[in-house]
Amino acid sequence: MPIYRHSFSANYFVHNLETHKTTPLTDHAKGPQMLADFSPDGKHIAFVRSNNLYVVNQESKKETQITTDGTMNSIINGSTDWVYEEEFAIAKGFQWSPGSDRIAYYKFDESAVKEFSMDMFGELYPTQYKFKYPKAGEANSVVNIFVWDMISGVNKPVNIGNEKDQYIPRIQWTQDNNKLCVMRMNRHQNKLEFLQTDLTQAAPFSIETKIIFSETAATYIDISDALTFLKDGSFIWMSERNEYNHLYLFDAMGNVKMQLTNGNWDVIDFYGVEETTMTAFYSSSEVSAMEKHIYSINFKKKLGKPNPLSFKKGTNDADFSKGFKYYILNHSDANTPSDITLYDHKCKEIRILKDNAALKERLLKYNLTKKEFFTFKNAGGTDLNCWIMKPANFDPAKKYPVLVAIYGGPGSNTVNDRWDGRGYIWHQMLCQNGYIVVSCDPRGTMNRGRQFKHSTYMNLGKNETEDFIDFAKYLGTQAYVDKSRIGIQGWSYGGYMTSLCMTKGADQYKTGIAVAPVTNWKYYDSIYTERFLRTPQENSGGYENNSPINFVEGLKGKFLLVHGSADDNVHYQNSMDMISALVAANKQFDMFIYPNKNHGIYGGNTRLHLYNKMTTFLLENL
Repeated sequence: MPIYRHSFSANYFVHNLETHKTTPLTDHAKGPQMLADFSPDGKHIAFVRSNNLYVVNQESKKETQITTDGTMNSIINGSTDWVYEEEFAIAKGFQWSPGSDRIAYYKFDESAVKEFSMDMFGELYPTQYKFKYPKAGEANSVVNIFVWDMISGVNKPVNIGNEKDQYIPRIQWTQDNNKLCVMRMNRHQNKLEFLQTDLTQAAPFSIETKIIFSETAATYIDISDALTFLKDGSFIWMSERNEYNHLYLFDAMGNVKMQLTNGNWDVIDFYGVEETTMTAFYSSSEVSAMEKHIYSINFKKKLGKPNPLSFKKGTNDADFSKGFKYYILNHSDANTPSDITLYDHKCKEIRILKDNAALKERLLKYNLTKKEFFTFKNAGGTDLNCWIMKPANFDPAKKYPVLVAIYGGPGSNTVNDRWDGRGYIWHQMLCQNGYIVVSCDPRGTMNRGRQFKHSTYMNLGKNETEDFIDFAKYLGTQAYVDKSRIGIQGWSYGGYMTSLCMTKGADQYKTGIAVAPVTNWKYYDSIYTERFLRTPQENSGGYENNSPINFVEGLKGKFLLVHGSADDNVHYQNSMDMISALVAANKQFDMFIYPNKNHGIYGGNTRLHLYNKMTTFLLENL
């Protein structure tokens, strides 16, 4: 059963590969389980049930309950609350120690967090689903970290300081069984510290910590899973401290020993390190912000040169074997579906695992157009990356309507040289109906360094909207574009951008489709919103000056508003208030609500229905 975007509960089973026997993890009559995880030695499995943490001995099948105070919408042990799962990308709130004899875990006290409720339809009387959701400027969960010792059976809290209004975005054991690292971040998310325990030091009531790393920023610090501890206690971490996101090697006390990557480009993923050879593996935007390539770099004696592990233009993702002797490379480009290939550490091709030949052959039967890349300069002279798809029978002497398909939010680009699947096919269909489809990554998006990405800080939505307005003006100067027929469409942050462009940019955009849009950042969650805007109490102008509901008077074109009534992420409330503002301004618009559907708006015929509706709306209004 799904809980939030990533978390779910289920009945788990254990399958023995030698005996081929499958047995329940635990007594399923006690309720479904979450996040089942083997200890490193394979002898025990920890899991969460009803907000409490448990351990099962695989040999005896004895179940041990580690916590007892878990309560729905109040206390969570071993998993995370809604906002941590969504914004820090962690659902599993516990970690086994390397020695398999301890578990470090989160305890969330969300009793002070306000509840959000959603009506669920289908029965004679609708039911209400209630969950704790901290909105911008409101109370967050109070988070504490505990360590349970299997031998003594004792839980002890880790000393993470006296401040309650803070974040613990990650916990991670080092290679030393006595040393747990706890990441501590202030609510403004511009100060990050690593706290480390020493469990050899006996303490009667709590586990003491010391700060081994600290970093501050004028804006905010992004959290990742890059933290990797080496045997000597030194560690690798990614940082934007020198304008671009790069890998650094720190000693055990948090001093920089070596910068492992360097250049006017960003490291995107850190895959890990092979300690025998002291080789780090990563991906980066070194070739282009629109591409991703894989590299290794050796730093055993001195820093070597990056060694490319991918060779095809486009986007490459890698999955490495445990010892980094092999890797699976997933490659695609904007006009070619993925091929998946196994390589050894010397970049020798071992086997093509998936070439997607059948799909590639099938696509040849359709009159597909090529996605092409280009740049344009906004009013301030900044080059912005874009792509364009023209009708296959494109005639430069004709004028075509244009759909701007966008997202535009921090940390997510749409202008990527990679296969875009269903979205790509929908855009191809629009091209076959005589439309040009384009996209643009405005200021604030990723892979172009800290200054570019953080340029929207405290004014989220301002620069991006200006860039999309400039983009429409630029498109209108092209001889093959009908500047009176430029439309825009986006989902989530893209819906927010669409709403702003249809109001602030009403003179440029004739038609807009906003799916699940944020319409006022006061309605969105604390971690994401405050990362870029701080709180409404601190930065009211940053909220009000870029909220579409405050600019509905400017709406001129045809506007379609779409939302799922059970959207636990961007709440239906956003569209309800947008509707109220539009009605108050006597502005006509179209809308469609999908009952009981979440932020993804899918299930059954739902997604097909949505795309049919958007297509019809564009054909009739653009």
